[in-house]
Amino acid sequence: MTTRNIRTDLALENKEHISECGQELSGVEVTTEEDEELGITVTWVKITDEAGAASMGKPVGNYITIESAAMKENDTVAHEEIIKILARKLGKLHNLQPDAVILVIGLGNWQVTPDALGPKVCEKILVTRHLGDDMPQDLQGRVRAVSALSPGVMGLTGIETAEIVKGVAEKVNPDMIIAVDALAARRTSRINATIQMSDAGINPGSGLGNKRAAINQATMGMPVIAVGVPTVVDAATLVNDTMERMLDEMAESAPDEQTFYDMLRGLQETERYGLIKEILDPYEGNMFVTPKDVDAVIGRLAGIIASGFNIALHPGITQEDVNRYLQ
Repeated sequence: MTTRNIRTDLALENKEHISECGQELSGVEVTTEEDEELGITVTWVKITDEAGAASMGKPVGNYITIESAAMKENDTVAHEEIIKILARKLGKLHNLQPDAVILVIGLGNWQVTPDALGPKVCEKILVTRHLGDDMPQDLQGRVRAVSALSPGVMGLTGIETAEIVKGVAEKVNPDMIIAVDALAARRTSRINATIQMSDAGINPGSGLGNKRAAINQATMGMPVIAVGVPTVVDAATLVNDTMERMLDEMAESAPDEQTFYDMLRGLQETERYGLIKEILDPYEGNMFVTPKDVDAVIGRLAGIIASGFNIALHPGITQEDVNRYLQ
């Protein structure tokens, strides 16, 4: 079984879908950590072989998911903890040497708010590669050489994004690329409330059905860490999610009709999802939904991710230092 019919960029959701369908899955290891007090859950999905990759519809590699509803809220305490977790987990995906050079790529269209996460993260990155001998005295020995670029999308540039990244990487010669992009999710509850990190690279636009050339170690010639947040959900997924909740509520309020509701819920999710797509045709393929407060939320998410990067990439830097030098 594969997860090709489920529109999501999250490895965790692919794993959940396979489990919900009662299918056995080999070649995949899952560990979970929870902070109940702050409401933060960290899940590590490791695809260990090609059998697992085929079932999951994802390349072999590590996929770390940080989930918290506080990401989309103005909750400073929770944000600080999420930043620390992100920085620690990023360090576990790749062991950077003190003199490593890092290139941060902000994927996406800065003219479309739900797709502007990558460019907004780049705006908040502490870039240092250009400083050289002009490095402030109090920063010497505390930072790595970091550069950042927002290459835009093919619709704006007429150039494949992977080609731009490859050309820049050949000149900058980084030890690692970090690519940030907006993703799509299967569950509405995960919109703007989930960060996924992976050492398997990324296919920009895959969640929206706009598959572009891959940005990964095979195409770039160096390790690529992909970081993203699901900012949209497709219309069929939204209807399907709403239907599930509605059936649960109706079954609870009308116990005499339990058999009928159980029959509706007994439909395979892929069957129900496919039926909804047919009903929504021809509009479904072009309909994606995002929350109305997306402008403010994308700004918060960009700040969380950029702060996590700055702390992880610059070993001698604190969040207070970042705030001072980015002003």
